[in-house]
Amino acid sequence: MFIDTHLHLIDQSRLAYPWLSGAGDLNRDFTYPEYAQEAKRLGIEAALHMEVDVATSDIEVETEMVRGLAAAQGDLIAGVIAACRPEETGFAAYLEKCEADPFVKGFRRVLHVVPDDISEQALFRDNLRRMAGSRLTFDICMLARQQPLALALIDSAPDVRFVLDHCGVPDIVSGELDTWKRGISEIARRPNVMAKISGIVAYADPQSWTVETIRPYAEHIVASFGWDRVVWGSDWPVCTKGGGLSTWVAATQAIFGPCAQDEREKLYRGNARRMWNL
Repeated sequence: MFIDTHLHLIDQSRLAYPWLSGAGDLNRDFTYPEYAQEAKRLGIEAALHMEVDVATSDIEVETEMVRGLAAAQGDLIAGVIAACRPEETGFAAYLEKCEADPFVKGFRRVLHVVPDDISEQALFRDNLRRMAGSRLTFDICMLARQQPLALALIDSAPDVRFVLDHCGVPDIVSGELDTWKRGISEIARRPNVMAKISGIVAYADPQSWTVETIRPYAEHIVASFGWDRVVWGSDWPVCTKGGGLSTWVAATQAIFGPCAQDEREKLYRGNARRMWNL
């Protein structure tokens, strides 16, 4: 059984997604029923909704939309990782509000779609440090080339619990591995960081990748972080670019099936249950 720590739902009738106009096949609605039908067949027992980089004015609307789905039909939805804007002065009040809301499990600010220096700004880092000691986590979504920026951000807030998304978004298509591995090993030295093995099929060649293409990336994450600091996520529907949810689950099982049952249990659901009190 899996806990999916990275589910995206898209409803363009209710929310604005500025990035979708250039997103090709992702530029459509992706609904909870569509996801749930496949997810339940695959043994996914719960999911956290990951913010979908909606327009800033829709950040809190997105959380309320997902809360409504969870109450009405979303028996898999256990909470949200909400969008945030630490670069803005209103973050402190927003943090206080979200910390009082048990449905909100953490925050994410996508950092590869904004100038690199956003995460280096004093206000951004001061606001992030406000999360120290909080039950909330902060997902880091940065490209492999931004590893030095990720390290600097983590080191600026050593008492904040971070989650590194998508194995650190390796450039699998290029075949580059060694530089990524060194950066991941360095990030893993920070004990306040977890790593999410999620959706890496979307970063491989959609026509030619195999399990052996992505195996080195997934296995290096576990080797670096250890079994107690890894979680699993689908990155649905982005994973459809690399074959879809069923394909990603099958690849995950092919890579980690030979591992000990207690190790798989930690990656697939145990660590997520502990991390977000699910």
